[in-house]
Amino acid sequence: MQTHIQKGPHSQLLHQLRSSLLSLCSDSHLICIYNFFQVDRFLHKMRLNDEQLNDISARFQAEMKKGLSAESNAAAAVKMLPTHVRSTPDGTEKGQFLALDLGGSKFKVLQIKVREDQGIRKGGVEIEEKTYPIPNEVLNGRGTELFDHVSESLKDFMHEKNINPKKKHPLAFTFSFPCEQPTLDQGFLLEWTKDFSVRGLQGKDVVDSLRQAIKRTGGMDMEILAMVNDTVATMMTCGFDDKNCEVGVIIGSGTNACYMEQLNHVDLVEGDEGQMCVSTEWGALGDDGTLDDYITEFDREVDACSINPGKQIFEKMVSGMYLGELVRLVVLKMAKLGLLFDGRVTNALRTKGTITTAHVAAMEEEILESLNLSPSADDCIAVQHISTIVSFRSSNLVAAGLAAILTRIQKNRNTRELRITIGVDGTVYKTHPQYPKRLHKVVRRLLPECHVRFVLSESGSSKGAALVSAVAQRLASRKRQVRTLNSFKLSWEQLQLVKARMRAALQAGLKTDGPSEVKMLPSFVYRTPDGSEHGKYLALDLGGTNFRAMLVNFKKGLQQNTKLYHKIYKIPLEIMQGTGEELFDYLAQCVGDFLDYMGMKNTRLPAGFTFSFPCEQTALDTATLLSWTKGFKATNCEGHDVVDMLREAIKRRDEFDLDIVALVNDTVGTLMSCAYEDPQCQVALIAGTGSNVCYMEEDLRDGDEKKMCINTEWGGLGDDGTLDDIMTSDDTEVDQNSINPGKQRFEKLTSGMYLGEIVRRVLLNLTIRGLLFKGYVSEALKTPGIFETKYLSQIESDRLALLQVRSILQHMGLEGTCVDIITVKEVCGAISRRAAQLCGAGMAAVVDKIRENRGLDRLNITVGVDGTLYKLHPHFSRILQETTRALAPQCDVTFLPSEEGSGKGAALIAALTRDP
Repeated sequence: MQTHIQKGPHSQLLHQLRSSLLSLCSDSHLICIYNFFQVDRFLHKMRLNDEQLNDISARFQAEMKKGLSAESNAAAAVKMLPTHVRSTPDGTEKGQFLALDLGGSKFKVLQIKVREDQGIRKGGVEIEEKTYPIPNEVLNGRGTELFDHVSESLKDFMHEKNINPKKKHPLAFTFSFPCEQPTLDQGFLLEWTKDFSVRGLQGKDVVDSLRQAIKRTGGMDMEILAMVNDTVATMMTCGFDDKNCEVGVIIGSGTNACYMEQLNHVDLVEGDEGQMCVSTEWGALGDDGTLDDYITEFDREVDACSINPGKQIFEKMVSGMYLGELVRLVVLKMAKLGLLFDGRVTNALRTKGTITTAHVAAMEEEILESLNLSPSADDCIAVQHISTIVSFRSSNLVAAGLAAILTRIQKNRNTRELRITIGVDGTVYKTHPQYPKRLHKVVRRLLPECHVRFVLSESGSSKGAALVSAVAQRLASRKRQVRTLNSFKLSWEQLQLVKARMRAALQAGLKTDGPSEVKMLPSFVYRTPDGSEHGKYLALDLGGTNFRAMLVNFKKGLQQNTKLYHKIYKIPLEIMQGTGEELFDYLAQCVGDFLDYMGMKNTRLPAGFTFSFPCEQTALDTATLLSWTKGFKATNCEGHDVVDMLREAIKRRDEFDLDIVALVNDTVGTLMSCAYEDPQCQVALIAGTGSNVCYMEEDLRDGDEKKMCINTEWGGLGDDGTLDDIMTSDDTEVDQNSINPGKQRFEKLTSGMYLGEIVRRVLLNLTIRGLLFKGYVSEALKTPGIFETKYLSQIESDRLALLQVRSILQHMGLEGTCVDIITVKEVCGAISRRAAQLCGAGMAAVVDKIRENRGLDRLNITVGVDGTLYKLHPHFSRILQETTRALAPQCDVTFLPSEEGSGKGAALIAALTRDP
């Protein structure tokens, strides 16, 4: 039946225009222009310019941010669902998997073999598959019926392919509907899309439903490793061949996009290390009215007639499920208005679904004739143009969405230029001849600074699900194999044992009879400052690769007004490891330069000398060097009085004179400096290049003094083998390759001079075993000392993005994946945490000893602290303090960082020698 529609004024105006144009020229090209003009005017709202596309992209970015936030996710239209996929393929995946792919009216069962180090195009993935239809009664039935059908089909496939049913098989599950995933192998269905309406599954765990169905079917042993949607699976499939693929998009019956997001931005998942694939579920963009000003009357009619009105608005503007219907509604209205088919409307044209997306992709005259429309050539051109506008709007909207995702990735990486690959699948993209070209062109136009490559998924989403499972297996296996880190974890019992051993070593060192690994050297400093110190003093500080000269002016009772001037001199390696005379001549040269700089070369000042190496002192200004540490090995110094050596060097220079009244190490200097600020300070800790503690000891057996500052030199703990049970093979290698094997073992576990080298050894061993950097050992990684301890502080910083960590590794010639970087962070964290805990256990022994010396049930005490490890490492100070307080529960310990370092302390000791 045909109906003739009376032409209205709108139609008459256009026909007059047409007649005028034809009177001017009978060229068919002019007729084509008229037809295009007519359709363009009718569908002007569907023709989106770049300004509008950028606006839509900005709106989507705002919606993504809402979806990622725990505070706003519940109200967000775009759900940004975490998938628990934490890595894209790196080429080392391997294994044999069964896979189920459920996302439409048919589903597939597949057997997939993944071969290590071979891309898809090189035959790295082999697939056998079979497609099973889903009967209508199952599609409209209950969830148990659907999954029983799936499970029985799986069993049929295994029988057909002679797959052993008694063996346990890993199973990957592609489920292409919006799900909330608490873990990789759980998925709670949020809602059906694509006209599915199976009952009893919404809000349920579909993976568990599948497990129960497999049990009911019987005769199979399956381990469901992963559930992903088709979008994630597409990204993983393309990522197997292209490591830059971190975005996936589906443009088919439905539409969706996913991408790799930094985990610290995904509020719905605990943890902040690494990445996680987020399924945007962008089909719901506009469900909250965000796109109302871009929605046409035809979009509203499609929505109203769908099974889910008001839902999946963006999907209804973009996906293949609806493009044909949009074209039909436009053609129908134009025909009713007399703009097509001379106003004739057929029942077929009135019937929903008679124009499909396949028709949109290739609109031919035969298609219109099948609707009983008898189209003219003009009608065919016009309908083809309608199809083009509808499909181009779809590609433009997808381009705007992808621009939003790429902009977010760009911001995450803090880079202007972005090189990235997008994996694509879906019938619209694959079958529409102009769609891919249009999409690519618009994305690149919206983001000209991004180098975007599009890769078509050749094998569908099933392969991707198997790859997700393979990646999950690889990560789990890798985690099991990185057992090296377990040996760096100290139990509560081990920490208590270290405390007890330190306590015993402290006591043994105080005894005059018998040797002790912890030297407990007297400093001949008998009291701490009380604020009465005044005058000008020179302080000299040698404790590492730098030498510092300082002038300090104390004002009596005015600690805050102390004035300090200083200059730092770098000590060349050839001086550090040359002769003693060369070293001390260099120090005298630096002192002369500083006095000249201050204009005080002719003034004889009292000086305190901070010398941060183990010395035996018989008086405050007499100190015999016992042994070099921290990389020094100047000859003819050990066994000699270093104060005398400096005095002799000054005499040889014959430019100035100094009154060196005191020699202290950096730890004692730190104690004096902090005690000047806080009278409760009775202990000092150095946690930097070296590690040491001093404290005011009250249990003195000799002499008339009631107490004295004792320089513990605790770095020697374990030199007698008492720490062998907690030392790892990596610690032993670092010790054996040091300049003093078998010495300062506690220091080698806790100080900045050695932690970086321990990390390097661990990374090297993991790489040799193939667990890092795909087994590639760079020359830099083989080089001792290349991994500086400062890298630990940088890598473990909570503020440092993975991209910045990657640049640190690149400095050492290492190209790591996201998972590699996380492993490196874990290694750094394990080693620095152990160091902080060991220092905490040692400190607990010291403060508990002071408490018992004083006969107190509870002790309030302050510990002065200096050193780059304590001050710069993001977690060291917190872990040290927590451990100290846990192991010494009867002590209330306050940690006070030294602001001026040990040099000021040396000046204070010099001042104490001048006070009565």
